[in-house]
Amino acid sequence: MFGSKSRTVLAVLAIILVAVAFPIQRTSQAQGEVTGTLNVMGFSLPDEIATVRVDQFKAAYPDVTVNITEGALDEQQFLTAIASGNAPDVVYMGRDVLSSYAVRGAIVPLTECIDSMGIDMSQYREAAVAQVTVNGEVYGIPEFFNSIMLFINNKALADAGLTLDDVDVSDWDKVAEINQALTRIEDGTLTRIGFDPKLPEFLPLWAKANGVSLLSEDGRTAQLNDPRVLEALQFTVGLHEPAGGRQAFMAFRDTWDFFGAQNQMVSDQLGVFPMEQWYMNVLANVSPDADITFKAFTDREGNPLTYVTGNTWAIPRGSANPEAACAWMKTMTSVDTWVAAATTRAQMRAEAGTINTGVYTANRAADEVIFSEIVLPALTNETFKTGVEVILSVQDSAYAIPANPAAAEFKQAWQDAVNRVLNGEQTAEEALAQAQEEAQAALDEAWSQQ
Repeated sequence: MFGSKSRTVLAVLAIILVAVAFPIQRTSQAQGEVTGTLNVMGFSLPDEIATVRVDQFKAAYPDVTVNITEGALDEQQFLTAIASGNAPDVVYMGRDVLSSYAVRGAIVPLTECIDSMGIDMSQYREAAVAQVTVNGEVYGIPEFFNSIMLFINNKALADAGLTLDDVDVSDWDKVAEINQALTRIEDGTLTRIGFDPKLPEFLPLWAKANGVSLLSEDGRTAQLNDPRVLEALQFTVGLHEPAGGRQAFMAFRDTWDFFGAQNQMVSDQLGVFPMEQWYMNVLANVSPDADITFKAFTDREGNPLTYVTGNTWAIPRGSANPEAACAWMKTMTSVDTWVAAATTRAQMRAEAGTINTGVYTANRAADEVIFSEIVLPALTNETFKTGVEVILSVQDSAYAIPANPAAAEFKQAWQDAVNRVLNGEQTAEEALAQAQEEAQAALDEAWSQQ
């Protein structure tokens, strides 16, 4: 009877009623008072970093039964659960969309949780905290901190007669030149992409490098039609052309063994690309001898720059056990818990004889211990040690799209615009003009409801 969008609208409307029926309760600071069942949504247990932290919570709160519904957060399922009065107790979601749920009333402010549990928000990185702060109130406790740097295939550089100094993203003319030089087509077949700009997802990085954010600092005004955004989009889309255009580019990229030992860096299928630091960990495991170099991404003035993303914990409206939810969020992101998980990873990597490049969190205090006491002292591989040092050096130069009440709609607008250009459906000017209208309308509507 109803389409998916209609069901989502109904779920959101019903949240208003749920908010009245299920106000957030004051959390308890004492561990002994935290009991009952804790239902977790949107989280998985893929590795030791997750499982060790969950075990830390269970050890600290033995009277709490933890039920984890594994898998990424499904928005329809989440909103429907809240509207029906069956909300999970704590939810794991992207920081880039948290503000949308906050203004809908789907998650609650954490002022009481932070106060009663004594959570020190100053330990978390400012860029991450800003993403989870809406109208001056904190709605989430940040978890990972994903930063971007350049991954460089040294063999490709040597083949083209280039050096590391030639890889200078502050000079876009030079980027275009090395892209052309590194792209390899043999007998009419593309065998190496020169420079992958990582579209659509990294448009915010390229725009910021060109001096502009996609959204105003106060989160109210879309800036998608700014000439500097247009220039960034046109430039990065143009980097696909030496490979034969987007279709040929993507067809070839889809053949890569991205997570395997024959990945695109080892197989000489890619020259350079910006990528989050977690991929360094992948390469350290599957191709520790890869001939690669890591460099900081910079803006056009040569200043270090990174675009950060990551997830956060939040308490849904209607949580039946907000005390346990608050304790969970504090424990999962605390210094001691992160250090315990990082120590276990280091031990496992040492036993397996593999490289440990660490875990990068939104907790600055935790990272200081992890890297100064666990990772760097034991890291003898100079290639990956340099990669770790590069990421640590750019974290304070982090940019994130400002929190806003239409976060999900805003993200959809600019990503759809990039894809329309890449697919040849619109020019960059047309796509960004349309996205500007869509994004601003969503922002205006959302802000009007505040």
